[in-house]
Amino acid sequence: MLNFELLKTDPDSHARRATLTLNHGKVQTPIFMPVGTYGTVKGVMPRSLEEMGAQIILGNTFHLWMRPGLDVMQSFGGLHQFEKWNKPILTDSGGFQVWSLGAMRKISEEGVKFASPVNGDKLFLTPEVSMQIQTTLNSDIVMQFDECTPYDTKGHITTEAEARTSMELSLRWAKRCQSEFARLENPNALFGIVQGGMFENLREESLAALVDMDFPGYAIGGVSVGEPKEEMLHIMGHTPHRLPANKPRYLMGVGTPEDLVQGVADGVDMFDCVMPTRNARNGTMFTRFGDLKMRNARHKSDPQPVDPSCTCHACAGTSGVSWNDGGREGFSRAYLHHLDRCGEMLGPMLCTIHNLHYYLNLMTEIRAALDAGTFTEFRARFKAERARGV
Repeated sequence: MLNFELLKTDPDSHARRATLTLNHGKVQTPIFMPVGTYGTVKGVMPRSLEEMGAQIILGNTFHLWMRPGLDVMQSFGGLHQFEKWNKPILTDSGGFQVWSLGAMRKISEEGVKFASPVNGDKLFLTPEVSMQIQTTLNSDIVMQFDECTPYDTKGHITTEAEARTSMELSLRWAKRCQSEFARLENPNALFGIVQGGMFENLREESLAALVDMDFPGYAIGGVSVGEPKEEMLHIMGHTPHRLPANKPRYLMGVGTPEDLVQGVADGVDMFDCVMPTRNARNGTMFTRFGDLKMRNARHKSDPQPVDPSCTCHACAGTSGVSWNDGGREGFSRAYLHHLDRCGEMLGPMLCTIHNLHYYLNLMTEIRAALDAGTFTEFRARFKAERARGV
């Protein structure tokens, strides 16, 4: 099941506000979706995700197929009960993970043969198998199995002809995914994925063919795969707003806070990226006033929280009152710096809570600005504050 209700559009950009209703609940868009590769968003409890306002999270088809396997997943009735998350879940198709295997995999018309990175078993992932795995996972949004077109392979930039071959294979796989999804009588929603590399004409061909297949929603794939930033921004500006206005649009694997704000302006409704969680584990924090590196010695005795304006548990403690509003229950930069230096696991946990809260709160502010008709002013303020520096 999927219902997409468009609530408001921005007159100065392609940005829009909507409500997305799925089998496990409603999602207010634009939205950021935390990534939970192995059935957990690294470093945070499900309760923390609820508290920071996460509405939908991701699971990874490829990795959950490897471990714990479909027998275990089926015994729990799917991923929701297994990881104790009762809100919507989106699962990717495994296409990106296959792409990342590089020389370890062999792609054919039928699917992809590869050796399991877990135990070396010879495996064969096809559009049909991807649909079967995702049906067992019972994810609210299922992604078609596609070939993620590379930008650069060992110094060779993908040509238009190579991108076309890849894109057309993904379209044929999309039809097979639809057929298998219907055969399985999966009650959830299947999204098609627009491919075509960095070539506008291929993107438009892919988009038109997928729209003809009438998917409930659409994603833009094959970005943030090593291309220069300006190339990614070009595709972001070109493709999303050309997708059907009455269906959700998802930009896969992007990106920085600036990317999210620009993506919303380009007409994107849904985002995911490992950046807030991965960067947190490496001590890099996102704040309203720029990025902050917790490992820098200057934080050794700083009593302030990561972001004095933030109300997350890391910055404001249980009170939820920011430092700027007089709250003093949050954890100091000095403490987080100390935890990082000592390798204590609480350090990346608190940093992850902050980064995810920042991303989710950014989307809350974007939705509020769209509701109020002040998105243009919000974008200007966001840019100025981020440029100010911590």
